[in-house]
Amino acid sequence: MRGKETIRDMVLSLAAIGVVVAAIYLFGIPHDEGAKGDGVKTVDYRVELDTARRAAPYPVAAPEPGSLPKGWRATSVTYRAAEGQNGAAWHLGFLYQNEEYVAIEQSDGKAVPFVEDVTQQARETKRTQRIDGKEWVRYEGDKYDALVRKEPGVTTVVTGTASYGRLTEMAAALTEKKG
Repeated sequence: MRGKETIRDMVLSLAAIGVVVAAIYLFGIPHDEGAKGDGVKTVDYRVELDTARRAAPYPVAAPEPGSLPKGWRATSVTYRAAEGQNGAAWHLGFLYQNEEYVAIEQSDGKAVPFVEDVTQQARETKRTQRIDGKEWVRYEGDKYDALVRKEPGVTTVVTGTASYGRLTEMAAALTEKKG
C-alpha cells in the first residue's frame, strides 16, 4: 500500500516518535543539578584559587570561599600561566542574584590591552575611589563598567554588568595572597 499514506498516518508516526524522544530526554540524559534554574552552573573555586596562588607571580585576589553575603555565586574560574608576551591571567566570575555579572580579572601582562580586553573596551573616567585604603580607577563601557587598580607587577580589575555599588562590594571582599 505504498503511496496510500494519509495525514492521519503521519500524525500517528510523529506522536510515536515524540513519545520516544520525551522518554529519552526524561530518563536517558543526565540533567545538571548544580544549576540554579537559569542554566548557569555554580562552581567551587577553592582548588583553582589555591593552585593559582601557588603558581602566579603575583598575589591572587579573590573573596575567601563562603565570605560573600547571600545572593553571590561563583560561575567561572580559570588560571592561565604566562604565554609569550601575555602575562599570567586569573579570572573568577560571579552572578549576583542571577542578574548581575561581576568578574575579578588579574594579569601581570601589559596593562592597557589587558584592561581593554576584560572590560570589553570600557574607557577610563579619571574618577577614583578608595576601597580598603587602595585607589581604584573607574572605567565606563557600553557592556561592562569596571574598577581598575594598576600596581607594579599586576593589574587587578573588578568588572561586569553590575552597578558600581556591587563592583565596590566585590572589590572590598577581595583578599590578596601568594602561595
